Amino acid sequence: MFGFLDEIILSNPVRSYLIAGGVILFILLLKKYISRYIAGLLFRLVRRIWKDVDKQSFTSLLVQPLGFFLLILGTIVSLYKLKFPAALNEELYDYSIKQILHCIATIVLVSSFIWLMLRTIDFIATILERKADLTPDQTDNQLIVFFRDFFKVGVGIVGVMMILNYAFGLNVASLITGLSIVGAAIALALRESLENLIASFIIFFDKPFTTGDLVKVHQVTGTVEKIGLRSTRIRTDQTTHVTVPNKQMVDSIIDNLSIRTKRRGELRLEPELNTAASKLDQLISDLRMITDQHEDIEQASVFLTDVSSNAFVVHVEYFTTNVTIAEFNTIRQTLTLDLIRKMEASSIALSGAKKEILLREK
Repeated sequence: MFGFLDEIILSNPVRSYLIAGGVILFILLLKKYISRYIAGLLFRLVRRIWKDVDKQSFTSLLVQPLGFFLLILGTIVSLYKLKFPAALNEELYDYSIKQILHCIATIVLVSSFIWLMLRTIDFIATILERKADLTPDQTDNQLIVFFRDFFKVGVGIVGVMMILNYAFGLNVASLITGLSIVGAAIALALRESLENLIASFIIFFDKPFTTGDLVKVHQVTGTVEKIGLRSTRIRTDQTTHVTVPNKQMVDSIIDNLSIRTKRRGELRLEPELNTAASKLDQLISDLRMITDQHEDIEQASVFLTDVSSNAFVVHVEYFTTNVTIAEFNTIRQTLTLDLIRKMEASSIALSGAKKEILLREK
């Protein structure tokens, strides 16, 4: 039996195959427990920095990518101990089978490591978001989402560089130096994207608006749902989803409706021209009294603005607190009805309310 273990098959003894297969099977069966154990050790280190970390959320994010990374790493290390059979080392498009398998293994290993790093970034962002939720300011939440995406892009770029270096054998430093020759052309081609990226930093640090604010830009009115690296997403009052490039959000005039202190309303009343001046003066006084006594109106003014060809023009302007649009519409309707009732009580008709049609026989 022991002689069978020393028998050479495809350039390797059977014993080496059994050892490599046993190691891979061991990791495959126990990778869940090993990854949980390693995640527990990492959790202890993280707990020293953030005291209120939830262990369940930490392990749920890291166990799967960590287990996959350990399986790939153990498999590659185990197979590396074996000699690649010379009989199988054929060439395919000027590359040997050994080189192709080595390239695939490196890509999978680096990809699993990058996946693990991305999950770690998600976990750190989750912790910071929980702390940011304790403060009323939404700027912290906004910055966390922005830098989470920013670091994910950075890790992805590093992963691509590692694959090019270790899998394909390219000199990344020389590649970057060579790309600097066409850097100007690339910068011109990506000018708009770079401008949007710079604009996103301006938005975060200048803070003209934050996530959750009601804004008006380019005739679009809606609530800011997310500020990304390239664009800002706005949910309009018609529940549609609008994406505005960050450069336009910075360069355009933005009306941040969420930070206004009052809502403005106005009403135009047109009493008939045959209304006596004394009755018109009394009407204006009565309308002022109604607006001053209205509990939802903080400031109001009523005055005669003009005399048109068929009516007097009485302008009513008022301000309420920064209530919702539904509440404001209710206030506007109540006030308008109160003013119309006062005109009816004063026997003053609106212009155009009465029309006489004369029929003449010829």
